[in-house]
Amino acid sequence: MDMKDLFENGCFTPEWANADELEPVQGLHRKNLDELLDELAKIKENIENLQAKSWYLERLRQFHEHGFSRT
Repeated sequence: MDMKDLFENGCFTPEWANADELEPVQGLHRKNLDELLDELAKIKENIENLQAKSWYLERLRQFHEHGFSRT
């Protein structure tokens, strides 16, 4: 069994009891709607930039593949 199976079955391994080695839990940060919308806008912008770069690279690949590039 792996660690997840042991945990789900209620069988904790000895290292789980050693609190000194555990990483501190970060507190929850609740964001308001404006913050979330700003983050969403940035994500959409990044996706659009990646799509544009992908389109450009695909065109370059086609030019190169068909011998239109100067070499």
